[in-house]
Amino acid sequence: MKIFDYQATGERLPYPALIESIRQIFIAGCVVPRRHIHAVDGDDAAATLLIMPAWQKNKFMGIKHVTIYPDNGKRHGLPGLHSTYTLFDAQNGVPVAVMDGNQITCRRTAAASALAAKYLAREDARNLLIVGAGNVAREIAPAYAAVRNIGKVRIWNIDADKAHRLAGDLKQQGFDAEAVTDLEAAVRDSDIVSCATLSTAPLVLREWVQKGTHIDLIGSFKPDMRESDDAMFAGTSVFVDTDEALDKAGDLLSPMAAGEFAREQVLSDLEGLCQGRHPGRTAADEITVYKAVGAASEDLAAAVLVYQG
Repeated sequence: MKIFDYQATGERLPYPALIESIRQIFIAGCVVPRRHIHAVDGDDAAATLLIMPAWQKNKFMGIKHVTIYPDNGKRHGLPGLHSTYTLFDAQNGVPVAVMDGNQITCRRTAAASALAAKYLAREDARNLLIVGAGNVAREIAPAYAAVRNIGKVRIWNIDADKAHRLAGDLKQQGFDAEAVTDLEAAVRDSDIVSCATLSTAPLVLREWVQKGTHIDLIGSFKPDMRESDDAMFAGTSVFVDTDEALDKAGDLLSPMAAGEFAREQVLSDLEGLCQGRHPGRTAADEITVYKAVGAASEDLAAAVLVYQG
């Protein structure tokens, strides 16, 4: 059985190849049971364990185990998310590899976000706003650069120091990046707004969003987590990664409960976009909203790419 540590896993997941691998698994299809979500007793009241399986017949099967401890940063100076990924031969159940799940999670999340933007963001979108400065947020700009000609990158985070550090890291990668403190102004001046936080209160408001903007909401994955207000889903073109988002994401559950939005108004999931069943953006002034909670099929696509090298 092969072992891939953090560095080895990341080195085998370049964004152009990863985005295409995720696209192909959505086209081919994949068995994805509903994830298991368990609250974990402890000092961190929001501690959560996720178990996410997926497989393709006679090919590969994988299971990701994820722990989410939102208070880790302030309590222990640690990231809030940790995970491992185990890959199996689906023909016989033999485990073939164990790899760093954090790299799998962060990179496939950013890659799936960029894949959605390939269909939903304007072709001429250049100004990118990243809301958040954690492990997933730092992958957004490199992933988006694989599908759009990104010019200016702005970063807003509730902890301004972390936003400045991420801006510095992105500058070293060649991006024209800066940290900002005025979130409203940054949203108004962005073509793409990508939110990758663990927020439990709305951050980006619909009234700030200009025509033609693509809103990417990829941080929240539980009913008590929010990155946008209810109005974000009224009068906009809404897409999801999978139907699971409609059952588990606070960003969607809240406007549905308030009567601002109905699940039937979702235009397509990511599979439908990849398979060409929906064209994605249809007008330059359209406001597109993509809500994702993550899909185990994306993890599997990434893990197979790592394993096969």
